[in-house]
Amino acid sequence: MCGAPVDLSFKNISSLTDAWTEEPSSSLRPLKKNSEMKYLSRSLRLNNNIITDLHDLQRTVCHFLAEPSHLAWLDLSFNKITHIDPALCELRALRVLYLHGNNIFIMSEVDRLGVLPHLHSITLHGNVIETNKAYRNRVISVLPRLKTMDFSAVTRQERVMAKIWHHSGRSSKETLQ
Repeated sequence: MCGAPVDLSFKNISSLTDAWTEEPSSSLRPLKKNSEMKYLSRSLRLNNNIITDLHDLQRTVCHFLAEPSHLAWLDLSFNKITHIDPALCELRALRVLYLHGNNIFIMSEVDRLGVLPHLHSITLHGNVIETNKAYRNRVISVLPRLKTMDFSAVTRQERVMAKIWHHSGRSSKETLQ
């Protein structure tokens, strides 16, 4: 079931429903389909498009994947996404989420991702929120199961500092920008 990623990157997709008419790019590992012509994969690449919102994300995942509830890896990097849509929180098996190179500007929206029990790797660099002084501390404090953030390991010291930062009350004042 862990086949090649369904790759819809570089397709000039502006809305997720546009993706439904696209054929995934081929790779060295061939994509396998089930009898319903859905892909046997746990990975979806929608990077390097012009997607602005994710309100049809669940339907798009269901359109392509044989077992949409098992989506573990989602690449939405280098799009035009401005908000962390609650639709991402419905992907309960998600382990890896790439959101770098978008236009996310409200730091507190990262908090929504705290409901994802298996999320261990996230990228958010290249978004407006990265300019916030508390950026890394905030993300690590609200996503305590992270092992990597922005392609760098989360260290034990960073976890301790994020916890101290969170308990100092700075989280509400510095991160609502």
